[in-house]
Amino acid sequence: MRTAILAAMMMVAGTAMAQEDKFVLQDGPGRDKAMQCTACHSLDYIAMNSRFLDKAGWTAETNKMINVFGAPIAKEDVDAIATYLTEHYGKK
Repeated sequence: MRTAILAAMMMVAGTAMAQEDKFVLQDGPGRDKAMQCTACHSLDYIAMNSRFLDKAGWTAETNKMINVFGAPIAKEDVDAIATYLTEHYGKK
């Protein structure tokens, strides 16, 4: 029983990991800074939020990730990240 549960958990984990990071960030200035987001979540979050967020929204989201969730991102990188995300994935 214990082995079956462990095997099922590994199968589910393997499936989840196999689906991670299908989304790839576009090249451009600030991409390396935006890649820091993957320390906490997949890049799919960027794609999911892209149609809702403008520069102010991306700035607020990045600051929330730092201040509320403790994301390991330097405060001086916030503008570069928000600018990159706005230019490539901002609200049209």
